[in-house]
Amino acid sequence: MKAKFDIGEPVVVRAAYPPGHIRTPYYIRGKKGIIADMVGFYRNPEELAQGIKDPPKQPLYRVRFEQKTAWPDYDGPKTDTLDIDIYEHWLEPDSRSSGGNI
Repeated sequence: MKAKFDIGEPVVVRAAYPPGHIRTPYYIRGKKGIIADMVGFYRNPEELAQGIKDPPKQPLYRVRFEQKTAWPDYDGPKTDTLDIDIYEHWLEPDSRSSGGNI
């Protein structure tokens, strides 16, 4: 099993709003971040919550976002970041960037 993204790669969280048990926070969908770490390979909890037996494992990443990306009104230091664990099916390559400031 191979991960699609490498550490340091810019990504965008899919702006999808499906019903049901979703592990990707609402406030971060559609936002740009950087792959900070590869956590491992796990069964998709969204599929498990739907009663799907033994779904295939997929990569889980730790994605780093600038605080201002998550909360535009944030007035703390520009170096403040937020890390969120996000499954690969929620991530897309960020073709708008050749790198991040994070």
